[in-house]
Order: sequence, then structure tokens, then C-alpha cells
Amino acid sequence: MSVKKLWEGSAQFQENSHLFKYKTWLAHKYQIDLNSYDDIWQWSVDHIEDFWRSIWDYFDIISHQPYQSVLQLRTMPDFEWFSGAQLNYAEHIFRHHHLDEETAILFSNERGVSETLSWNDLRTKVASMATYLKSIGVSKGDCVAAFLPNVPEATISFLAVNSLGAIWSSTSPDFGSESVIDRFIQIKPKVFITVDGYYYNGKPYDKIDIAKTIANALPTLQQVIVLPYLNQEAITSFPREAKNIKDIFKNKGDELSFEPVNFNHPIWVLYSSGTTGLPKAIVHSHGGILLEHLKYMAFHNDVHEGERYFWFTTTGWMMWNFLQSPLLMGATIVLYDGSPTYPDFNRLWKFSESVKINHFGTSAPFLVASMKQHIKPKEHYDQAALRSISSTGAPLPFEAFEYVYRNVKSDVWLCSMAGGTDVCTAFVGGSPFYAVHAGEIQCRALGVSLHAYNDKGESVEDELGEMVIDKPMPSMPIYFWNDPDNKRYKDSYFDHFPGKWRHGDFIKINSKTKGIVIYGRSDATLNRHGIRIGTSEIYRSINKINSIEDSLIVNLELEGGQHYMPLFVKMKTGFELSEDIKTQINNQLKKEYSPRHVPDTIIEVPDIPYTISGKKMEAPIKKILLKMAIEKSINRDSMKNPESVDFFIAYAKTI
Repeated sequence: MSVKKLWEGSAQFQENSHLFKYKTWLAHKYQIDLNSYDDIWQWSVDHIEDFWRSIWDYFDIISHQPYQSVLQLRTMPDFEWFSGAQLNYAEHIFRHHHLDEETAILFSNERGVSETLSWNDLRTKVASMATYLKSIGVSKGDCVAAFLPNVPEATISFLAVNSLGAIWSSTSPDFGSESVIDRFIQIKPKVFITVDGYYYNGKPYDKIDIAKTIANALPTLQQVIVLPYLNQEAITSFPREAKNIKDIFKNKGDELSFEPVNFNHPIWVLYSSGTTGLPKAIVHSHGGILLEHLKYMAFHNDVHEGERYFWFTTTGWMMWNFLQSPLLMGATIVLYDGSPTYPDFNRLWKFSESVKINHFGTSAPFLVASMKQHIKPKEHYDQAALRSISSTGAPLPFEAFEYVYRNVKSDVWLCSMAGGTDVCTAFVGGSPFYAVHAGEIQCRALGVSLHAYNDKGESVEDELGEMVIDKPMPSMPIYFWNDPDNKRYKDSYFDHFPGKWRHGDFIKINSKTKGIVIYGRSDATLNRHGIRIGTSEIYRSINKINSIEDSLIVNLELEGGQHYMPLFVKMKTGFELSEDIKTQINNQLKKEYSPRHVPDTIIEVPDIPYTISGKKMEAPIKKILLKMAIEKSINRDSMKNPESVDFFIAYAKTI
């Protein structure tokens, strides 16, 4: 497999890395002499309990009760990590007392508003919020839901909730009310923290009515807290009992304390995109996320104390949760709210220069778009502080790798990575010990026993296969909310290869470089410009249009980072697909969800393919449109209406 080397860390770069120090520590502590990254990775998956015990020891985990065993394992997903241990995620963030006067959070938005919080400021505000939440009865195990942009108040609220042992869940204010209600109603929150609106692309978006609709749909709510972001008087639009978040911060709280919880106590609830039915409410553990985020920040991103770590994200994407983890390393998190391309494509690169970002995180589509716009940051902005660029959300094409080194910074460490909401981390990512090759993610992450499986369930290299993890990770979900007997959880990951996690990505592992190439989703989830979208959201909106009988949507990941998302509709008898109906579909999707939900084209079809059991066949149709072999794409014998496939086979020849 021919590859092009673009970067390799110097000897000094490697020796200054956390990974080098960990390797040295392993040799001293355990008398384990491991030289290459591949040696360390192999040991970490061959001796998985020893590896995670070493992570516990290396990072000096604060535990209020000792663990009884590292891993109790039957068959995945029936396992338990560090049983008996009691800890708190937020406590590990606030143990950097020598940094009290240093910067913890840097914030800016597209309107030019900025804010800087020291570690002392952050502690004080978190204490105020925690004290208030306790005063209204929030305690360990309660759920707090947030409808907030990526602002300091979101991080402050999360840390306060976490310090109490309560459970956090958030969505972005660009979600429609139905989407938010579908998520939050599952977890029965006691408190709802909402914004009054936000700005995007220079325009204000008032969300007061939507926030009220959401609050009214959550019968378990005992308190609504409002962040006035568009209008300082926004609180007057809510019922009298709503609380202004700024009033909470005015009151000095009790000294910040941390509720010890079991290692496997829920830290937050994240949501799948809702491919079929309600979005899956995915629950992660305090301890699992703590260990995983410490490991990834240190060994795969090499984040050091005092460095500035940025990721462009919203609170509705798991990368927002991931963005909190540099605080564990004593680093500064850099938050940005608004459009990444307003007023122009240089916005984030200019921002990177102004605040001296050390680690710049973004999506692959943003880098591809910058490339297509011929943006050349290195010609206009000083990126001397920039050590790494991380990319996720979609496969980063070969050309975009080259673009970064040619036009952003020639000696930057490009840490392409891939993981998911499912584990709130990356399975594959960066290594300071490996070179960066165009089009490849550098390595499999430590402790992640990941392989490419062919159709026979065999681990293969240098050929396309399903991404499979065959040993447990601490940040795998502890369960799905409201999922008796873990049925939905097991069906989601473990039905294809029993006892092994099938993630739903097509990958190829390079036997020479050990790098990984991801070829897109193998399931039906729509990965639209780096954001995962559920087909059920599309269908829910389309079903409101009376003239349409049925619909099917797929998103195709094409060469060069291109995406193509066609929507196929079956019209009711007596109706034809007109330009007016197409406009209605697009406007409705944009209004109810987001511009990302709008398809690239809308096509009328005679019928929508279904399985005998009544499921739409998005994944097989996607394979057909990607021009995979028909016999490997679809099984007509399993279909309720096999003749419906003929249209898609013919259509695939035209694209």
C-alpha cells in the first residue's frame, strides 16, 4: 500500500511527549520494556487489565474507596470496570490548585464578544451553581438537561451538575423542539437550563418559544434556568418562577465539594442520531470517561498544562463533552460560538492566531471546504503557537492532508481521529511516535483492540472490512436509558459479531504503517458534513406533507471529501413531485431541524424498498448507489417488495 509521508515528530518532540514519559514510567514501574508505539499498543490490548490499571496509577486517580478488581468480564457487553471504586470526574479537573490565577476558559463568539475565566473564576462560578442546584433539591442521580450554545455557562453548569453526582445532558439550540423533546423526555430531567436564542451567520435566532415548548413537554421539571444571550431582558418572557443564570452567579456559593460516586455511576446521557425511532439515550460512566479522556488527552493529543485547546463544536455533538477533558490536564479550553465561516472562511484561522491556540480541533468537512475556497492561513496568520490540528466527523481525504501541510502549517502534527457518541472518544487517532501519511489516521488508540473484519469475521489488513472492537473499553456505554435487559444496546453493537463491538464503519488497516483509512459508515446513519443525522428526523418531517406517501434518504461519502445526499419520495396516488413540493420539503427540514438536513436532490420513485419485517432498507440502497456489487448489496429474498430495487439500480448508473 503506497503512502506519502507528510510529517514526523523530531526526537525532541517525541521525548517531550506524555507518551514517552509513560513508556519510561512503565519500564521503571512494571519492568516492561516497550520501544515502538506498536509495541505499546500490542501490550495494551494483550494485557488489557494491566494497561488500565497502569492508567489508574500513572494519573494518580483520586478514589474515595479502593477498587476490588480492574475488570469483571463475562462476554461483552456484560462487564464491569473498577468495581468498588468511588470517585468524581469534576474533582480531577479542580485538583490543579497551583493554576488558580491562570486561564481555564477563553471564549469568543462571532459578534466579537469575548470572556476569560481563570481557574479561580471557574471554581467560584461552579460553586455558585452547585449551591443553587442543591438548594432546589438536585442530588446524586438526578438529571439536568441543557439547551445551550457553546458558551462558558454550559461548561460551568456541567461541572456543577457533575460535582453533585447528578447526570448531565445537553443539546444545541439549533435543534428543533421535537428533536429536543424526543431526547430529554426519555431521561425525565429535574432542571432545564436554556438559552433565549443565538447568533449564526450574523443573524439572531430567537428560541424563547421553542424553549417554552420544550419545558412544557417535560412534566418532571421542577426548575427552569435561563441564560439571556440575545436579550438581557429575556427572562421576563418566561414564567415568573424561571431563574436567571446570572443571578445565580451573583450569589457566593458554598465551598466547592465533590460527591463520590461509583466508578460506573452515570456522568451524562448522549444521544444517537435516531436512525429508527427515538434517538438512543447513551449513558457513560464517571470513571470510564475519566480514564479514557486522561489517556487520550495525554498520549494521543499530547496536551500539556497551560496549553490552549480548541474544538469547533456545539453542545449537541459529543465533541463538546470531549472538549471538557483538556481541563483534566490543566490546559485551557477555548470556546467559540457562531459560524466557522462568518464573515469569511478565514474566521477560525484568524481566531487561532489571536488567542494563540496550541491544539486546533475541527471537522474534516471544514478542512475540505477551506481547501476548496483556496484559504491559505499560513500566508496571513501567525500560527507559531499551533502544535496540532485534529480532525474528525468524517473521513479526511488525501488531498486535505496535503492542503494542511501546504497551506496551514508545514510542521504541524495532523491528528485525524475517529470515534463516536457511543464511546465519547476516538478509537483511532494520533501518536507522537508515528509519522503522518496522507489519507491515513496514524494509529489505533491504546487499550482499543480494534480490527478490520471481512464478511467471514476474520481480522484482515490491507483490505476493506468492518470496524470491530473485540475487547471492552471503560468508556463503552454502561447502558442505554430505558432499555430493559440491554436489548437495544446489544442489538446496536453486538448482534453481527456476538461478543464483539461492530461500530458501523468501513475501514482498512495498512500493514506497513499501521495507519487506518475510514471509508464511511456501513450503517444507515447520515454523516452530513461531519454531523450525524438520523433518518427518522427526515422521515418525521416528510410525513407531515400530505401528498407524499413514503420516503427514503441516504448520504454517500464520495472521493475527495464530497458528500451526496439524495431524498427519494413516493407520491400518493394523484400527486406528482413538483417544484413547490420540493421547496416545501426543504423549507420544512430547515425550519424543524437544520440546514444540514436539506437533501442535495429530491427524486420521485415508484416504491420504497422494505424488508419482510417492515424495515426501510437504507444501508443496502446506499451500497447500490455507491456501485458495490448488487449481490453483495442486497438480498431480494429478504424483501417485501423486491421489484422496488430496480429503480435504484438504474439510478446508480446515472451518478
